[in-house]
Amino acid sequence: MRPPLMIFAAGLGTRMRPLTDNCPKPLVKVGDRSLLDRALDLGRDAGCAPVVVNTHYLGDQIAAHLAGQDVAISPEPDTILDTGGGLRQALPLLGDGPVTTLNPDVVWTGPNPLTALQAAWEGDRMDALLALIPIAQATARKGAGDFGMGPDARLHRKGDYVYAGAQIIRTDLLADIPDTVFSLNVLWDILIARGRVFGMVHTGGWCDVGYPAAIPMAQALLDG
Repeated sequence: MRPPLMIFAAGLGTRMRPLTDNCPKPLVKVGDRSLLDRALDLGRDAGCAPVVVNTHYLGDQIAAHLAGQDVAISPEPDTILDTGGGLRQALPLLGDGPVTTLNPDVVWTGPNPLTALQAAWEGDRMDALLALIPIAQATARKGAGDFGMGPDARLHRKGDYVYAGAQIIRTDLLADIPDTVFSLNVLWDILIARGRVFGMVHTGGWCDVGYPAAIPMAQALLDG
């Protein structure tokens, strides 16, 4: 399967200051390429279409950067809708089926995580398939793990795996969530309670490019 791709690019980039004082975080560069361009590379390599990027903070810069590319923009000019609200607003551009989502503030090495998710997706038993990285291998990550994984790859809250920022997820139940601004954690919790959320461990390197000191760590990972 080759589901559409949503790249989350609306955040304020607070942890990345001062680099984000005048530049949106997705346009911060690691090496000679911006985080957003690296995310788009993964999506194109995986054959995802359409590709949608949401915007808020300094969104005009992101729109200008994407001009002339085959990428749709879902603007959030007044309020950042968070990942859940942002994905729901973008659904008219993405369609009704499962959607791939990707956080651009991550650098990956090894297999394309989106291609790996596509290969591992089993629509008859999954409502969400999340790319994970063991916390011991999560470069520049601060904080505890997000999930534990059972022997059948079903996920539960709390454990030694970090959500790596890429997934395939069904969006049907977004319509039932009453809030306007909400995280995809709300949807995950509903799907976890139904036993329909699974994990896939990324077999390559991974770096959370969330703050300035992580940039040289990401570059070192890419340099191998």
